[in-house]
Amino acid sequence: MTRALFFDIDGTLLSFQTHTVPDSTRRALVEAKRLGHKLFIATGRPPHIIGSVGSVLDLFDGFVTINGAYCFTPTEVISHDILPHSIVQTVVDDALLHGYSCIAVTDENMYVINDTNILRLTFEQQLNIRVLQYGAKKEDIVGKKVLQLTPFIPATDDSLLSTIEAECSVGRWHPAFVDITARGTDKGNGIALMAKHFGIPIAHTIAFGDGGNDAPMLLRAGLGVAMGNSSDTTKAAADYITTDIDDNGIEKALKHLKIIN
Repeated sequence: MTRALFFDIDGTLLSFQTHTVPDSTRRALVEAKRLGHKLFIATGRPPHIIGSVGSVLDLFDGFVTINGAYCFTPTEVISHDILPHSIVQTVVDDALLHGYSCIAVTDENMYVINDTNILRLTFEQQLNIRVLQYGAKKEDIVGKKVLQLTPFIPATDDSLLSTIEAECSVGRWHPAFVDITARGTDKGNGIALMAKHFGIPIAHTIAFGDGGNDAPMLLRAGLGVAMGNSSDTTKAAADYITTDIDDNGIEKALKHLKIIN
């Protein structure tokens, strides 16, 4: 039976410690591919920064990116969900008013409103992402086709989110920021669209993740696997919990599930 296997990047495929894909994960993906299974990325990252998975990138048959807002294969786009302009304006205005950082993701760029230390620490040091377009102004973002907004607001501050959450989807996988996408757009919807495109029943899908934004796909997939380094929210959404990413978590899970030997 052909399975569709969906993998988050940060903390699932890509180690927070080494910023590389563990050798055991690479071996496991190659073997799963050899045995005829379909492999997919399912990440909050935009397409232009998924290359960090390095040599394994060519193994994947499709990509659920920007938390499901932009899903594609090497030959076609499956979905492209834009945030309402009113939401973009509300969030950008709030960021400018209160001085916190906010990233706006379009098809080609990641624009930064308000360069702050917490943003630099999180993206450049923790996530090793260094392609942000700093110094953006309101006019660089408002009115553009924005697929995701990432305001740097803590989980304890819901003043902004309470005014917009009815009109969009909100997911948090890091304590420093939250991701905002179009209503109904999340990784769960993204993997369902991808599986349908490839003619694979959702019951034959397996999703692997570690963050809060992975919970929707772990719940939607036929089987959800949480990494040992997962948040409690993610573990609660999973059917099976494997070991940490740096303790061969992916390889152990695929062997336990009889996907590979």
